[in-house]
Amino acid sequence: MAKFNKIQVLKAMSNTGMVPVFYHKDPEVAKNVLKACYEGGVRAFEFTNRGDFAHEVFGELVKFAARECPEMIVGVGSIVDPATAALYIQLGANFVVGPLFNPEIAKVCNRRLIPYTPGCGSVSEIGFAQEAGCDLCKVFPAGNVGGPSFVKNMMSPMPWSMIMVTGGVEPSAENLTAWIKAGVTCVGMGSKLFPKEVIAAKEWSKITELCKDAFSYIEQARK
Repeated sequence: MAKFNKIQVLKAMSNTGMVPVFYHKDPEVAKNVLKACYEGGVRAFEFTNRGDFAHEVFGELVKFAARECPEMIVGVGSIVDPATAALYIQLGANFVVGPLFNPEIAKVCNRRLIPYTPGCGSVSEIGFAQEAGCDLCKVFPAGNVGGPSFVKNMMSPMPWSMIMVTGGVEPSAENLTAWIKAGVTCVGMGSKLFPKEVIAAKEWSKITELCKDAFSYIEQARK
């Protein structure tokens, strides 16, 4: 079962402004990355369902977070069907993210009061997702469907919207400032936050520093 309630999850994402997006088949690597992010100020972490036995790694990660990173909210990403969402919820997922919008996933998550953040590529998709009870919608792939200007223009007629952007997000002052100024609630960041060479060398402290830098850019952009 989820450790954190819906309001706590959405508040953590909104307050920090960034949700790391990560997958690795080795549980120990995943644990070290999560810990490094936690030390860098991350409080909501998305582990993606992208490999064989990913749910087994996720189960270990949730248990590890409960012991070593008690304030970390662990959720799952890359979910496209309700059965997989239910599996991860049973393993302790506090939120569910997907690259697309599936109303059946919304039903599963709503039943347990777990945030479902679906991927949307148009204003209509965002509207349909909101009708289905999705508080936070993900614009994906954000860099390909219009970038910050899409978010800014969409927010004008729909200012109540809470938006996460993933795809085309980088841990740089220029990039993060553009997204924050456009009106996003938070950003989802993957490969740019976890350089392959850093993971291979197990230089976990560099990930912590990248997280700290990203948060400083977000904080500055919000002023």
